[in-house]
Amino acid sequence: MLSKYENEVMSAVYCLCDGTDGCLVSPLDILSVLPSKHKYNSEKVENILNDLMRDGYFDLITSERKGEKMYVINLKENGFAYKRCAKQRQRDIMYKIMLAFIGAVTTFIFGLLLKAIFG
Repeated sequence: MLSKYENEVMSAVYCLCDGTDGCLVSPLDILSVLPSKHKYNSEKVENILNDLMRDGYFDLITSERKGEKMYVINLKENGFAYKRCAKQRQRDIMYKIMLAFIGAVTTFIFGLLLKAIFG
């Protein structure tokens, strides 16, 4: 399970790869896609990218182009399945919320029935 920051960075990488096997991006490209409410910097993003690489989401190669640091990212199987897993996780959360709501309504109705019978 990815942390909130890893999830945001992985979403940015997936978006930048745009359905292809890989992409060539700079740290500024990734920072421009990330939400501004969290104070990301190049070092923090690089650490998160390395963590995601170790988790098997993609291969990461660092290179330079015209003096600017660039990342060559090739998505692996976990990287391709990222969006599907995110949607599945969201469905699971909605299922649990609906189950809790149904349980609360059932308990309320059962309480009213008991009150009507014994009260």
